Amino acid sequence: MPSKLNVLNTRSYTDVKRLPSKYKKKATIISFLMIPLSGFVTDIYAPSMPTMATELHQSESSIQLTLTLFLLSYAIVQFFAGSIMDSYGRYRITILALCLFILSNIVIAVSTSIEPIYAMRVLQGVAIGCIGVSKRSFFVDVHDGEARKNYLSIMSIVWSIAPIIAPFIGGYLQHYFNWQASFYVLAGYATLLLILELFFSGETVREFRPFNRATIIKDYGIMLRTPMFVFGVICSGLCYGTIMVFNLSGAFIIEHGMGFPPLVAGYASLAMGIAWLSGGFMGKALINKPFIPKLRVASLLGIGVTLLMIFSANGLENIYTMLFFAFLVHVGVGFIFNNYFAYCIGRFPKMAGISGGFIGGSAFFLTSISSYAIVGAVHPSSQIGLGISYLSLGLLILIIVQFLIKPEKVISE
Repeated sequence: MPSKLNVLNTRSYTDVKRLPSKYKKKATIISFLMIPLSGFVTDIYAPSMPTMATELHQSESSIQLTLTLFLLSYAIVQFFAGSIMDSYGRYRITILALCLFILSNIVIAVSTSIEPIYAMRVLQGVAIGCIGVSKRSFFVDVHDGEARKNYLSIMSIVWSIAPIIAPFIGGYLQHYFNWQASFYVLAGYATLLLILELFFSGETVREFRPFNRATIIKDYGIMLRTPMFVFGVICSGLCYGTIMVFNLSGAFIIEHGMGFPPLVAGYASLAMGIAWLSGGFMGKALINKPFIPKLRVASLLGIGVTLLMIFSANGLENIYTMLFFAFLVHVGVGFIFNNYFAYCIGRFPKMAGISGGFIGGSAFFLTSISSYAIVGAVHPSSQIGLGISYLSLGLLILIIVQFLIKPEKVISE
């Protein structure tokens, strides 16, 4: 009986390089190395944002827009990437995306004006969106049962590594070199991944699905008629939007508002990344606990922490108290995200590409819009402003997990 990794449909893609069984473990490791790319792209240059604003003669909002443009293109492309990859494969698209990503980082690093950076950030969103869909689908393609469930949970944790180490590295790169160094490092890391992918990976689609409008509409209809899935996508986007609020405003608060150097902003982002990872580990540890009750407890605790963050600032506000409360908030949203995102990724294994694209596209579209809108409306420049921003998104998450998702749906799905 043929291996599940070597089954092709009647379209007979004989020219496709399939993933050899002997490289299954290596390809899994490579996929884990690629999963954090989206986090690296958003977080590594966060400590450099104030310097970029100064050297490029731009406002804070103009530099913040580089992150929002990436997130928007990253989100939008995933709506299409999933269905394309389910029909034509993931491997060759991943190779092309890595090449474009390498090129875009080099262009950004040599740019002296903001317009080429905007264009390359859009291109990076397209490239990383394709890579993200491909590698999230990889675990569904290659693994089954409990192994799949375990890998998807680990995937969320591995993805959380980037927010931990990226700004930490970015702070040092800014301190010893300049803002361009972060993009050269991204290009180098992607080059290494490209080489590994060429030698040790291959196509993993089990069965190529027909690429036609009727099939795609049908697949989207199935997903949209699954309330737990839809609310999970929304909730995941809001959770990651909470993280983006700090990425957009944290460095400016710490460097411009409090007068600390970029290294401190890097360490602060490192702490936020550790918080997100801690929430992911908690989600992994409690993976077998009742699904909805644990999300409800986490959302209530998150609201309590943000209220304390806001009201305590009247008598006690400094970098330590701000980061303490922000740390707790990030643990909470990391916990909710780990649980709900893993559920959504594994919900439709027979259409892993299109569902993975829908999840990533919808979630990160919400992330980009919600975070940029909140930061634009509140203009957080202190602990109170950051707390209000967190509270705005936290209340939306609370409404979803407390009132909109139903316990019986978890069983029936």
